[in-house]
Amino acid sequence: MATLLVRHAHTLVTMDPARREIAGGGLFARDGFIEQVGPTAELPAAADQVVDASGMLLLPGLINTHHHLYQTLTRAVPGAQDVGLFPWLQRLYPIWARMTPEDVGLATRVGLLELARSGCTTAFDHQYLWPNGSGVGDQVAAAHEVGVRFHVSRGSMSLGESKGGLPPDSVVEDEDAILEDCRRVIAAYHDPSPGSMTQVVVAPCSPFSVTPELMRAAAELARDQKVRLHTHLAETMDEERFCLETFGARPVQYAEDLGWSGPDVWFAHGVFVDPAEAGRMAAAGTGVAHCPTSNMRLASGIAPVARYLAAGVPVGLGVDGSASNDGSHLLAEARQALLLARLAAAPSLDGGPQMAARTALELATRGGAQVLGRDDIGSLEPGKCADFFCLDLGRLEFAGALHDPVAAAVLCAPAPAHHTFVHGRAVIWQGHCTCLIREPELIEKHNRAAARLVRGD
Repeated sequence: MATLLVRHAHTLVTMDPARREIAGGGLFARDGFIEQVGPTAELPAAADQVVDASGMLLLPGLINTHHHLYQTLTRAVPGAQDVGLFPWLQRLYPIWARMTPEDVGLATRVGLLELARSGCTTAFDHQYLWPNGSGVGDQVAAAHEVGVRFHVSRGSMSLGESKGGLPPDSVVEDEDAILEDCRRVIAAYHDPSPGSMTQVVVAPCSPFSVTPELMRAAAELARDQKVRLHTHLAETMDEERFCLETFGARPVQYAEDLGWSGPDVWFAHGVFVDPAEAGRMAAAGTGVAHCPTSNMRLASGIAPVARYLAAGVPVGLGVDGSASNDGSHLLAEARQALLLARLAAAPSLDGGPQMAARTALELATRGGAQVLGRDDIGSLEPGKCADFFCLDLGRLEFAGALHDPVAAAVLCAPAPAHHTFVHGRAVIWQGHCTCLIREPELIEKHNRAAARLVRGD
C-alpha cells in the first residue's frame, strides 16, 4: 500500500466541519485515502512519496458538478457568440451531430486536462447526444487516461422538432433504446464504492428536449439502479415559457410532478426559481449546479444563490459547456460565483454582508461533494480521498496578497494549479500533466477535429 506525505504547506485548507486552516500544515495518505492532517511536525517523517509544499496553498480538490466536455470542439463558433440559449443551441446542434467517437474522446481529454490544471479533481459531465456510434465508453476511457475522478452521464434527448421540441430530429433517440442503454452503462461503469473513480448518472437533457414520459421513466430507472438524476432546469425565461405553454407548470413544479425531487436529484442552473420553490427543494434535498460564467455568457440571468444557501439547498459549481463558457477553469468559476453573488446583492446591500471568498471555495469543494452525493471527497480529513491541489503563492498573481492567501485564491486572478493529486496520485505535477498524453499532439488533433466539424466536412 503506497504512502504519500505532503508537508510544509504555507497554509492547508481542510474544509472540515471546523473549517480549520493549518499554517505549516500537511497530510499523510495511504493507498489514496487520508490518514492524518495537521501541522507538519505531527505527521510521519517519511513515506513512499514526499511532496514539499513550502510556499504553497494546499486546498481540497475542486468538484465540477455540471459540464459538457464535447463542447470544447465548438468554442467561439461564429453565429453562437452573441445570442441566447435557444438560438445558440440551434446554431450548434447540427455541428454536434457530426461528432464521431474519436471526437468525443479528444474533447473529453482536452476538457479534463484543462479542469485538472485548474485544481479540479472530480468532474461530472452531461453529454446528451451520441451521434455516429459514440457512447459513454468513449468518455470513460478518456477520463481513465487523464486520471480525474469522473461522474459520467447517460444523457439523452428524445423530443425533436417534429414533436414540438427544440433539437432537430437528427440528434434525438428512441426512448426505449435510451432506457435500455442506461441500464447497460450503469452495469458496465458504475462503481458506488468509497473512493470510486467512475460513477454513472441518468440525465435526460431538459424539458424542451425530452418527453414527460422519459423524465418519469428515467427517475424510476435511476432509483431502481440506485444512481443519481440530473437535468437542466429553469435556466432561461424561454424555458419557463415553454414549460408553461406545453405542460401548464413552471419548470420546478413540472419536474416535481414527474418524481424529480429528493437528495438524489440535482438541477443545472436553477436561475428562475422563486422562494417557495427553493423552500421545497431545500426540504427535499434537491441540489443545484450553479454555472455563473455560462449564465452570463448566454445572458440567461443570475441564479438566486443567496436564497438557496439561506434555505439550505445543496449548491455546487459547474463550468457548464465549453461552448457557453469557452473555458474549463473551475477556480475561475469560484471567483465568478463570488463576483456575481455580490453583483446580485448590490441593489439592496447598503453596506451589508457580501459572499465571502471562503464561501465560494466551499461551494467548489464541500458543496460539490454534497450535490454529487459523495461523502468521501470535498474536504481534507482522515478517511477522505487524497484529492487536493497546490497553488504556488510565489506566482505574480499573488504578489501583495499573502495577508490572507486563502481569500487570495479566489479574489486574485485565477492561477493554475502547481500540483493536482487525485486519490493520492499526481495528475498535474509542477504545472504539467503526468499521463501519457502528449499535449501538443492532443491539441493539434483536437483543433483539426473542431475545424472539420464546423466546416461540415
